[in-house]
This record gives sequence, C-alpha cells and structure tokens, in this order.
Amino acid sequence: MGEYLKPLPVLNKDNRPFWEGCKDGKLRMQQCGDCGHIRFPINSACPKCLSGKFDWKDLSGRGTVFSYVVFHQVYNKAFAEDVPYNVALVQLEEGPRMYSNVVGVPNDAVRVGDRLEVVFDSVTDDVTIPRFRLSGK
Repeated sequence: MGEYLKPLPVLNKDNRPFWEGCKDGKLRMQQCGDCGHIRFPINSACPKCLSGKFDWKDLSGRGTVFSYVVFHQVYNKAFAEDVPYNVALVQLEEGPRMYSNVVGVPNDAVRVGDRLEVVFDSVTDDVTIPRFRLSGK
C-alpha cells in the first residue's frame, strides 16, 4: 500500500467501531438503545429521544443518491489529481444519510435516485473509507 497523502480521520474511542467496521467490510452505525433510531454522524446522544444508550449495528450498505455535486476546482491540494470528482449525499436504506463518493462510473453517469451499494477503499493499514457504486439491485 502506497503512502496516502489525503486527510485522514483521527481514530478515537468514539468513532473506532465505525472505522473497524469499515476495515472488516461492514458499514456500522450507532443505534439508540431506547428508541431504535439509527444515527450518523456519531454522537453521544440520540437526536430523537436524547438517550445516551446505544449499540453498533451493521447496516445493509444499500442506499440511493439523495444529492450530489461534481467538484471541478481544487479546494484542497491533496485532491488536485482527483478533479473532477463527485461528492454524494447517500440516503441509506436504514435511514441515515452520509457523504461519500460514487465510484466506478463517470461523474456524468451519477443521477439523483440511483441505487447504490457500499464498497470499501483501504487507504492505510488503519483506515478504510466507505464509498459507493451503482447497484442494479
């Protein structure tokens, strides 16, 4: 694995289960222990009922493109070689939305409503980034 020069998350006790899930090929998010709400981003309290109880739940990894944008300008020089690239807001089947990229197709092939499935991009020994590809299912 070559040196990865783009920004990386700082792994800590709060987010480690998410990143360990990605490393294991599983999209994992917090589920409230009281009301069952699945939440993202990671938080110490449920945004629906304010409970502090939660477990980590493996999700299906399926969703749809809720919205997306294609960046044609370099805002961070670490991404200069990637321009143009897309950033999509993915509506997961289980409810949460998350930002990611749609990979494996030209940027002009991405459409709102496209069905997606998660794929995992191992960028370092510790960090695997969830991305999405078009799904025919």
